[in-house]
Amino acid sequence: MLIGELSRRTGVNAHQLRYYESQGLLVAERGANGYRDYDETAVLRVRQIRHLLGAGLSSEDIAYLLPCAVGVTPDLPGCHELLTAMRSRLARLEEQMDKLTRSRDALVGYIEAAERSGEDSYPPLEGRESVPA
Repeated sequence: MLIGELSRRTGVNAHQLRYYESQGLLVAERGANGYRDYDETAVLRVRQIRHLLGAGLSSEDIAYLLPCAVGVTPDLPGCHELLTAMRSRLARLEEQMDKLTRSRDALVGYIEAAERSGEDSYPPLEGRESVPA
């Protein structure tokens, strides 16, 4: 099937499909006319890629995991190498979430402090003597 058909059947635009191919996640044969030609397994493969991307995995992680993927969801066998890769990604996600939580908490603190100050003008030091830095 041509890229337009694969796009229609998966709901993934052609640009993304070409990106998946450039990352080694999707394989297409080239016809004599140079057009990409995908076989039926490409539909399943794209759905697997979308699920794994939705889990926060990078295209590099997916390239590593995809050969072992089974089914649409996909299911992954519990071998040591795959578990190590997924745990590593989980640790990176947790670090990002912690950083975002700290940023959120700091911002909430600044907002609460500004609301308590009761100042209605901006900048707050306007009309006051400046303090040397």
